[in-house]
Amino acid sequence: MTLVRRNPWQDLEAIQHRLNDLFSDAPATTNQETNQWIPAVDIRETEDALHMYAELAGISKEDVSLEVKDGVLTIAGERRYEKDVDEENVHRIERAYGRFTRSFSLPRNVNADAVEARMEDGVLHIRLPKLDSAKPKSIAIK
Repeated sequence: MTLVRRNPWQDLEAIQHRLNDLFSDAPATTNQETNQWIPAVDIRETEDALHMYAELAGISKEDVSLEVKDGVLTIAGERRYEKDVDEENVHRIERAYGRFTRSFSLPRNVNADAVEARMEDGVLHIRLPKLDSAKPKSIAIK
């Protein structure tokens, strides 16, 4: 079961960013050209649902949008740079800032009309319930 919509160039860009990280202070999860970053996401499956956990520390739920369209779940948002910090006292910036977007192809057995999401301790938890027809059923033997 594949949940991630893959872009073949995205893998090459990720390799390039990791190599750049070896030679600079830029974080490996930031695309320098577009000022985008990629939040880490865990996906787990239970009998009745898929659960996604997106690491969005320092972002309020008002700065995150979630959309399901044509079998694709898209998480988008922005982490804003704290401009009120006195720049002369900044020694290092490793956290990624700017816009982000992650898209995932959903399996057919997910009920897109019943998706639930909540933000807790900097982690976006998305529950994607399975259709009743996809849940295991016990059959009585007569």
